[in-house]
Amino acid sequence: MGDGALATVANDDTGRTGRVLLVSVAAAMGGFLFGYDTAVVNGAVEAIRAWAGLGDVMLGFSIASVLLGCAAGAWMAGPLADRYGRLAVMRAAAFAFFISSIGAGLAWDIWSFTFFRLLGGLAVGAASVITPAYIAEVAPAHLRGRMGSLQQMAIVVGIFIALLCNYLLADAAGGAAQPLWLGLDAWRWMFLVEVIPSILYGLMAGLIPESPRYLVSINDLNGAAAIIRRFLGTPPSVDARIQTIRETLGRAERQALSDLRGPAAGLLPVVWVGIFLSVFQQFVGINVIFYYSTVLWHAVGFTEADSLKITVMTSLTNIATTLVAIALVDRIGRKPLLLLGSTGMALALGLMAWIFSAAPTRQIADGSIVPVLNGDAGMIAVIAANLYVVFFGMSWGPVVWVLLGEMFNNRIRAYALAIAAAAQWLANFVVSQSFPILAGSGLGLAYGLYAGMAVLSFFFVWRFVMETKGRELEEME
Repeated sequence: MGDGALATVANDDTGRTGRVLLVSVAAAMGGFLFGYDTAVVNGAVEAIRAWAGLGDVMLGFSIASVLLGCAAGAWMAGPLADRYGRLAVMRAAAFAFFISSIGAGLAWDIWSFTFFRLLGGLAVGAASVITPAYIAEVAPAHLRGRMGSLQQMAIVVGIFIALLCNYLLADAAGGAAQPLWLGLDAWRWMFLVEVIPSILYGLMAGLIPESPRYLVSINDLNGAAAIIRRFLGTPPSVDARIQTIRETLGRAERQALSDLRGPAAGLLPVVWVGIFLSVFQQFVGINVIFYYSTVLWHAVGFTEADSLKITVMTSLTNIATTLVAIALVDRIGRKPLLLLGSTGMALALGLMAWIFSAAPTRQIADGSIVPVLNGDAGMIAVIAANLYVVFFGMSWGPVVWVLLGEMFNNRIRAYALAIAAAAQWLANFVVSQSFPILAGSGLGLAYGLYAGMAVLSFFFVWRFVMETKGRELEEME
């Protein structure tokens, strides 16, 4: 092959990589909204409590109820994506994000606020399913890990932007409960800001192509072939690739939940692996850091302003370590990263458990007993918390989404991913609801349990998770 031909191939490869990156970023906008929507409440908790006059139980339900909406949205997204297409679900999620952000920002009582947060939860759940599925189906095997990791990158950037907006809006108003523009309290603007990325997500979902595997499923073979050539180049035979997709889809009959049945407690073993990956991702306690960290750091002795700054710093750490995962996931593989992450999280969480268990305590205004981190203990706790985020961000955060997008075969992907994501959101709900109770018994106990889950996750990955690096989706069984 001459130099000119080699240059042409190189340019084609670069162009295809650029196209895959662009559509993956557009799809991952759902992940950005996922991160923003779930983290935005962090800086508004106390202001909402005061506005609605809520006790701990009702406040906890109102805050965590969004996660029930997430579970329902994840459950519905798979079947809807199979029936109407990946892009239709993205556009529906964008509309739900838009309405939810306006409704939550203008809520007239706690019940209307909870309703609109539930609606936002449906959108988050749908985005959590459709983004990894779409990216896995569009990206070539050698780029799929990095492109799939963009979902987690978008999530952590969304978390960071939410926390940064919380800090800036509260600072501008003199407090989250203080009025800002148009006479609306700052906490309301924290939700209203989400209107902007919601519109962008809807516009992007109208510009990217449909998944070739969905097009094959509806017998649009010409459309599927065009997308395969555009994003995968010209495989040895496009027709052979499409035939392989058709065979793995098994379109003799419509896909259904019955396709997931297997000998292992009613489900295929691979579905159980996806469920347990999702559950362990939450049971290590990561969202305690992002849902409760501002209140937690404030309670153990930091000022409100310093607590918000620590939370923003933690989210920046999460972004940086997700970049590490993107660089490594297609080089060293999914399984080694998960094992490394489990080890690091167990050590960091164990250190946090020891620090909080050994700390003296005091009673705060609401009668709760909280630890006091004097001297170096406070700084060690902050460092340990950020090390925990480092190990999560370079492993379990992005890699679980990559695996969920690619580990299931074509026939069951949408349904299996929906079940695994729904399990993830239910696990998130359990952790979010149980943390205040566990914290009441001692933060050392809470972090000790999360450390134990990190240890269990190591052995689960070692025994049951198979490596998927470099394998085509049609090879997954």
